[in-house]
Amino acid sequence: MSGLAFIEPTAVPELVEDPVLDEVPGVESFPLPGPLRVSSRPIGRGCPRSRPRAGCPLPLLPEEPALFPWLARRFAPGEATLWTGPPLAVEPILELLYAGVARAGRRVSLVEGGNRFQPYRIGELGRSLGIDATETLEWIRLARAFTAYQLVALVDGWASEVRRHPADLLVGHDLPALFTNDEIPAEERTELLRHVARTLGELVREVRSPLLLTLGARGFAEFPGLPESGPPWSDLVTFTRGPGTLRAHSLRSDARLALVPRPAGQHGIDEYGEPSPEEVVAWAAPPRRTAKRSKSG
Repeated sequence: MSGLAFIEPTAVPELVEDPVLDEVPGVESFPLPGPLRVSSRPIGRGCPRSRPRAGCPLPLLPEEPALFPWLARRFAPGEATLWTGPPLAVEPILELLYAGVARAGRRVSLVEGGNRFQPYRIGELGRSLGIDATETLEWIRLARAFTAYQLVALVDGWASEVRRHPADLLVGHDLPALFTNDEIPAEERTELLRHVARTLGELVREVRSPLLLTLGARGFAEFPGLPESGPPWSDLVTFTRGPGTLRAHSLRSDARLALVPRPAGQHGIDEYGEPSPEEVVAWAAPPRRTAKRSKSG
């Protein structure tokens, strides 16, 4: 692997920046490039959540917050799940996913293509779920590439890495990001990405762990060869972010989720209205300050 290796990131206990990102306008879902190799696995079947039986793995994510069961239903062993959307919509959920997997006592093997892994935020999110920040990052093995050729080498050696250090979830974060370098000829860029797509397909067939891939708002247009030569698909989830709300849409089951900022214990009008096809989950938020002072009496 040309001297590249997976490592366990080191936690820094103090949070040095606010993990809440500024909101940006949402974007429309990207067009699909054609038929995908979606598995015939039925949705909603599998092991009981409360009491895993023999032959059934432990849950990938905890039961709480309510977002975790929704995300867990999008994954399947030996298949890939694609998250797509602008980084400000995808990455806060990705960081929470890392913390949730660690909280469940499961391991993540991560190939980082976008160089945006934030140990401070992930450690603090783990702490908010009840585990130490350092312990949170001990459940993650990270390989960070700085050139397209390094990334190809990491993906080529990923199966060997997982055999040495078994993982319950594989994550390829923004793998095409390094291939936008103008010094790489367009023809070579396309062939390298097609090679990566084929290797990812071989990876999930060999290790039988769920694979999460994240892409930008352009989706498959950023990753030639992925729909045709990549792994079979468990689901494709599009994230969009607008004023006060983050939404997710699962293509396979047409499940829709809205995350709304709401302090603990506060109810929203959605809980009292007509049933909606969109599931609404409260997103913990600090109480807003007002300029008015309360009057006694």
